[in-house]
Amino acid sequence: MNVLHVVGARPNFMKVAPVHAELARRGVAQTLVHTGQHYDAAMSDVFFDELGIPKPHVNLNVGSGTHSAQTGEVMIRFEPVVAERKPSWVLVYGDVNSTVAAALVCAKLRIPIAHVEAGLRSFDRTMPEEINRLVTDQLADLLLTPSADGDENLAREGIPASRIRRVGNVMIDTLVRLLPTAQARWQPLASKLNVERFTLLTLHRPANVDDPAKLARIFETLADIGRELPIVFPIHPRTRESLRRADAAIPETIRLTDPLGYLDFVALQQHAAVVITDSGGVQEETTYLGVPCLTLRPNTERPVTVTIGTNVLIGEDLELLRSEFAKVLRGEGKRGSIPPLWDGRAAERIAEALAAS
Repeated sequence: MNVLHVVGARPNFMKVAPVHAELARRGVAQTLVHTGQHYDAAMSDVFFDELGIPKPHVNLNVGSGTHSAQTGEVMIRFEPVVAERKPSWVLVYGDVNSTVAAALVCAKLRIPIAHVEAGLRSFDRTMPEEINRLVTDQLADLLLTPSADGDENLAREGIPASRIRRVGNVMIDTLVRLLPTAQARWQPLASKLNVERFTLLTLHRPANVDDPAKLARIFETLADIGRELPIVFPIHPRTRESLRRADAAIPETIRLTDPLGYLDFVALQQHAAVVITDSGGVQEETTYLGVPCLTLRPNTERPVTVTIGTNVLIGEDLELLRSEFAKVLRGEGKRGSIPPLWDGRAAERIAEALAAS
């Protein structure tokens, strides 16, 4: 068996690391292709180093662009690579443009596709990621789901049960493995940031940061929250650029940092009193860590983080954000549990599913 992995953006890296390691342990020949969708060193290189991912065999160096341009460029540059290497399986991860682009190429070349993190749905087609998920899952030959809702979504869309395997959340494999290493970084990081009890913030989705008026309203609320509890904000390049264009001042109650590596960010999540985010992966990690999570989105493709975990959907209701934050300060923040199969062994189940298919 010869497996080719396609990764392109920060969320993919946490997912590929345990799968690559498990297949290597079993002696499987592997090729790692990085599309270069995330090309900033702070968003890419540091993750390869910290997660122990080997240097990619191929970097397509696609870079930024519109969704169509980026997807098309990945397809153009990826096709000769996969045609030359003729893998037994191509593994695609998550819901980024690189994922759907690689799936389209492989489907037309009749190369088997396995989709890691299949079946997730926000039911919001204004999100580009939702389109990527829907298309990839229709093309994939093996759909590897993290939770029961993924199986149910795929069945409703007509995917036969023979193509679906529930394997659990592979991103949690990485979290379980590296949590002790992240914990060891906490004291130096806390001293550097001069924080004890704090709120952790991530904010990058276009729906939140591209409209200057909306961004200003969000930061007005965050400024008030920060007076109650300091906010640590590792700022995404997209958000930094949006703030620059809007000529918006960052409130003194928000402590900006550059984007962080995986280990430092996990350490911050583990020790935060509450996390405010619009990221999908953060909803999962906070659920595993038992940290209250307030999500600035009206929906989530990870509903298990709400029904079982620690996540509360805020949407655009900033008064709800204030009230849920106040609950945390009173010690009444949401306390969930860890969903089934989020046990650090999803990569083993993925390897077994590939071997059996």
